[in-house]
Amino acid sequence: MAETSTQRPLEVACPQCRNTVAWTAENPYRPFCSKRCRLLDLGAWAEESHRIAGEPAMDEADIDAMLARSDRDASE
Repeated sequence: MAETSTQRPLEVACPQCRNTVAWTAENPYRPFCSKRCRLLDLGAWAEESHRIAGEPAMDEADIDAMLARSDRDASE
């Protein structure tokens, strides 16, 4: 089915301020409503306020300890 000019664009809530945003090519900040909201969200990720659920990543000390245990167990 061909898209017509009378079709309304998809509207979504801005992830930062919850204002309604038209999802169109003319909105360079989509899914955000503005550059400000986009930068606030980026800042939250940078300061680790936002997180993706899952197991915490291992740091180098944990990996080194795991490898040392593995080597010790293999030599016994």
